[in-house]
Amino acid sequence: MLPVALTDAASALIDACREAGLTIATAESCTGGLVAGCLTEVPGSSDVLERGFVTYSNDAKTEQLGVPAPMISRHGAVSEEVAKAMAIGALARSRALLTISITGVAGPGGGTASKPVGLLHFASAMTGGVTMTERHEFEGNRSDIRREAVRTALRMLADRIPREVYRTQD
Repeated sequence: MLPVALTDAASALIDACREAGLTIATAESCTGGLVAGCLTEVPGSSDVLERGFVTYSNDAKTEQLGVPAPMISRHGAVSEEVAKAMAIGALARSRALLTISITGVAGPGGGTASKPVGLLHFASAMTGGVTMTERHEFEGNRSDIRREAVRTALRMLADRIPREVYRTQD
């Protein structure tokens, strides 16, 4: 069961996207589809959620989203560059107008000195717009980190929608 705050945020996002005529695709690694799952908790989300890509492995990032393997080798899967390529790839490989991508280290293992547990990179691409990126370091256990990742992804998507659309939802 998702926290009420997340399902409320997902519902507001779905309503605003519907009003703005936007569709969404997700490209998720360490969250394994949790953002898409959160969105589908909302009745009628099929009006907005076009598809979700779960690209946990490096090969999946390359095969499904077109992230260049040399980019992953050079920067690592947990990087701004890869998050950005994932978001752009999801936009190119779907009919969505707005995308979100997440890649990171949810733990409890897998962290390094330069890429510790809790480090996540996000990107959002939009047809006709710039690709936005964010870097976050979350604390807590694996569940806490993944929950914060969903919260951040929903907020980033909401930030891409014109404010006047959200004002009509209040």
